[in-house]
Amino acid sequence: MQTQEVEPKLNKRERYKARLKPIDYFKEFEDLDFGNLAEGDRFFLQDFGIFTTDFLEDEFTIRLRIAAGKLTHEQFSYIADVVAEYDLTVITTARGGLQIHGPDEENVLDIWKKFNTHGLTTWQSFGDNIRNIVTDVFDGRGAYSEIETYPIIKQMEEYIIKNPRYVGMLPRRVSIGISGNSASVTSFFANDLYFALAKKDGVFGFNVYMGGKNTEIAQEADIFLLQAQVFDFFKAFVEAFYLHGSRFSRSKTRLFYVIENIGLPALKAHIEKEYGKSFESSGELQLDKKLFSPNEKLRDGTYSYCYQTDFARLSVQEMKEISKFASENNVEIRIGVDQNIYLLGLPSASTPFASPKESSTIIACAGNLCPYSFWSIKNETKYLPLTKIAEHGITVGFSGCIKGCGRHRHTDIGLVGLKTNNFGDTDGGARVFIGAVHTTGQSIGRMLFSMVPLVHLHKTLELIIDIFEQSGHSNFEEFSDAILNKFSEEFLALWVLANLTSGKNLKLEPTGSGFEYEKNLLKSTFVDVDFLEPIDEEFSHSISAMAKKLWTVAGEDPTYKPKINRVNFR
Repeated sequence: MQTQEVEPKLNKRERYKARLKPIDYFKEFEDLDFGNLAEGDRFFLQDFGIFTTDFLEDEFTIRLRIAAGKLTHEQFSYIADVVAEYDLTVITTARGGLQIHGPDEENVLDIWKKFNTHGLTTWQSFGDNIRNIVTDVFDGRGAYSEIETYPIIKQMEEYIIKNPRYVGMLPRRVSIGISGNSASVTSFFANDLYFALAKKDGVFGFNVYMGGKNTEIAQEADIFLLQAQVFDFFKAFVEAFYLHGSRFSRSKTRLFYVIENIGLPALKAHIEKEYGKSFESSGELQLDKKLFSPNEKLRDGTYSYCYQTDFARLSVQEMKEISKFASENNVEIRIGVDQNIYLLGLPSASTPFASPKESSTIIACAGNLCPYSFWSIKNETKYLPLTKIAEHGITVGFSGCIKGCGRHRHTDIGLVGLKTNNFGDTDGGARVFIGAVHTTGQSIGRMLFSMVPLVHLHKTLELIIDIFEQSGHSNFEEFSDAILNKFSEEFLALWVLANLTSGKNLKLEPTGSGFEYEKNLLKSTFVDVDFLEPIDEEFSHSISAMAKKLWTVAGEDPTYKPKINRVNFR
């Protein structure tokens, strides 16, 4: 007897869409009772830039969609006026936009209406949509800019904004990055779709990468596009994802899982069918590592200034001061995907006003402003060795939860906020990732520690940076590629713990590989260190025991019971 296949069930959000399209829901938008929203309301509102949750129903967030992060000084000042009028909180986002926290049920609609004026929009900044399309902050003006992408971004955005077929109707959100620069401030390989500068037959264009997300690197699709072909490819891609993306298990609907399910060749075939002609094979990627200074010389001989925000937070006073300066000096305001504010067009390499923090290489999620975050990231950056991070241009991705909005696996050092009682009475801690080769999309960061209590985080990260300094490499990413990634994660964890235990910061150099090599290196280097558990067959038990001994905050850890036959290499 043949078993009948069970038809997969549409996920809850798709069932809402099947009953009512978001664009039709919008017709009754102004009649909503924001103090009595149903679950479906919360789903639909995201398509128009309003976010709330079922467990924090009276707290609203509005997100502004800002193409390529470009704002006029009038728009920037106007946003500050609205924020001041309603006593709101504003932060920059990792997609070069602005996010407004603090609206309540009484004023959220009025605030939303005000933001959707003056050339501003909140449409499709949340929900199952093409999210804000990002580029490098020096697009079209920087020394490394070969193709200006802003006109392409505007063309793509105008195609999907308020398009009845696509508003809220994609299987899942799609993040898109495009850069015509040969060196970018941050990596774009965490995007679902990335158009990276490439050259073929002496002509600049773009290589296509697909399937990235906060925890995965986008894969090369072996497609080369000329500048004039990008928009047609974009339309074909959107339609292919609309038709062939999964609408079942919500956790498996991102583009990454489409590729995992049907394979990249099959996805390309779907896109090619919509595109209407065959794709050219990829060109040579034009992407180099560059450490950017607060002042960069631009192509026209003028300069930029990077105003480093307070880990993405902006005050009304700051916004007004920046707007006033931009107006009086005819300079351009751009929001970088690194969450900082850039002023372009300065006559000299000057500092118009001092930045409140050293944050230029740190990407932090919304922290306690987001209901999913475990901690107040923007306050807890005090646990980071900020001076050393700034000195070496080390990129840090700081996520408040495992969703990873701080892109913690696409930076030199990645941190994820967690709560645990494994180390006694702690206020929280961070999962630590290192080793990403993110500029050219070679690899994501690997987990070094599943948990480091906050009070021990500064010392632990400082040690890691000390080991980097001894390596002689010019940047942390080069250090990761040449040294860290030659060892297993478990070995690196023990190396750090042994250094912390002994009070040393010993140089690390790979001269061999494999478990036996790593074990003998640990034994010969740290002859006076008690590893607490045998390391002859595996490292994991010793990692756990040493971490608990080092990092338990108060009193004995009741979960730790060391074996009687501990190994001491003395």
